[in-house]
Amino acid sequence: MTFSIWLSLLMICILGAMSPGPSLAVVAKHSLTGGRLHGVVTSWAHAIGVGFYALLTLLGLAVLLKQSPTLFAAITYAGAAYLAYLGVNALCSKGGVAAKLAAGKPVKLAEAARDGLMISLLNPKLALFFLALFSQFVAVGTEISSRAVIVATPLLVDGLWYTLIASVLSNPKVLDKLRLKAQLIDRLSGVVLILLALRVIVQV
Repeated sequence: MTFSIWLSLLMICILGAMSPGPSLAVVAKHSLTGGRLHGVVTSWAHAIGVGFYALLTLLGLAVLLKQSPTLFAAITYAGAAYLAYLGVNALCSKGGVAAKLAAGKPVKLAEAARDGLMISLLNPKLALFFLALFSQFVAVGTEISSRAVIVATPLLVDGLWYTLIASVLSNPKVLDKLRLKAQLIDRLSGVVLILLALRVIVQV
């Protein structure tokens, strides 16, 4: 794989990572409730899911997913249900951002990792994204080293991007301002997650 081809892959991965959606909402939620470490854990758990879909594309399983509407729909509905679950939790005061900030009691790191991983694994559009834009790079990278780069690039880009987001949101100065609007953040994040779940269902 030449440097210019890798640079094209890198740009596509950066644009994909920067696209706002449920992943951003989940990383922001854990960064606000638990701080930088929780946000970083969520970010890299999500990145592992992204790397998993990149690997699926290399193995050709993304094609199978596209050709099986039943499987695609099942995964899509499961993802929508999980988004809705997170949204309802955010709307409720118990376990919400406001309660966690007020009590100074963050969620467990395992929960942050679970949410980050699940929000990517339950998003079959990642597979379609890689199938449509990423498969062109698979053809030019037949060596094991090239395939390793193809999988590692989106994984690292995703992890680093959301780590940056987590670092910004967990900044003490930013947190002090957000604490004053914690309950509003609860409501907004809950509504956003539920709306994202509805949009997923409508687009199936």
